[in-house]
Amino acid sequence: MADILSPLPGIFYRKPGPDKAPYVNEGDHVDVGQTVGMVEVMKQFTEVRSDAAGTIDHFHIEDGGTVNPGEAIATVSEG
Repeated sequence: MADILSPLPGIFYRKPGPDKAPYVNEGDHVDVGQTVGMVEVMKQFTEVRSDAAGTIDHFHIEDGGTVNPGEAIATVSEG
């Protein structure tokens, strides 16, 4: 298992926009470098990408939730 960590503090979003589908859902396969969400800091958006290939096991932060640098956003079951 590997955690996807927040690169910076801010608000985590699982979708690219309010009326858009999430980048990924729990149970979806992700590849290394695949975007799983975005963190907003003062109207600047930074993509959060997976460092491991596998299946999204669990999101630890809700859509629109506050994150801190290094905090686990999601867990990936590698393989």
